[in-house]
Amino acid sequence: MLICTLGAFAGIFVIPLNPVNSKILKLAFLGCIVGAWIGFIILAWKPRPVRIAALILPLLAAIPFILPGGEIDAEELRRDYVRRMSEFEGTKYHWGGESSRGIDCSGLPPRGLRDALLAYGFKHFNGRAFRGYVEQWWFDASAKALGEGYRGYTNPIGSAGTIQEMDYNRLIPGDLAVTTSGVHILAYAGDGRWIQADPGIGCVATLDGRTADNGWFRVPVTTHRWQLLTNTKATPAHTTPDQPEFHDPW
Repeated sequence: MLICTLGAFAGIFVIPLNPVNSKILKLAFLGCIVGAWIGFIILAWKPRPVRIAALILPLLAAIPFILPGGEIDAEELRRDYVRRMSEFEGTKYHWGGESSRGIDCSGLPPRGLRDALLAYGFKHFNGRAFRGYVEQWWFDASAKALGEGYRGYTNPIGSAGTIQEMDYNRLIPGDLAVTTSGVHILAYAGDGRWIQADPGIGCVATLDGRTADNGWFRVPVTTHRWQLLTNTKATPAHTTPDQPEFHDPW
């Protein structure tokens, strides 16, 4: 039992070292948490205070996720989301990755939004943000899926064409551009710049969409906005178009 418990504890720290965010690894990570908790209870059952603390711990861990789901300030969340994406600048490209040890194109925007939701939840004690974080972590999405409005996470903006030639007037920082082939996704960083985990460059880079010599800026794309950010009021001297109604699961 001691060996199994120590192995489970080790798994909690070792599994996140893999940059890939797959369902198998998520299940293994959750299994290690449960296994370590059960093993600890069995091994430390006799000391009553320790036993009580171990039994109460899961209830304390669940508190953030059962807090009331108040409104989320879309503008505050958007700013933090864009900032957190920019913090991955220079991170190496790793197919399927979603961490500072390696990240791919479809991992960068969800990871940035997920981190912003978690920080927002702690800052405002907002259960909706915590639940949104967990949902974003569990339901991974490819670039193609996000372009198709997977689980209602994104809404189409309407701008289309190539990044070099499209009209940026409808865009705000954090908006997404998905290639019509569904193989790549970029995020608008503002001031004509786009951030992406580019397999050609081999890392996360922010480039000017009009002037940079980047192949992804010359392929057709469609544009999308995270549903959580559709009500943001910050626009670059223009008004965003009306978005379709959507029932928010959070």
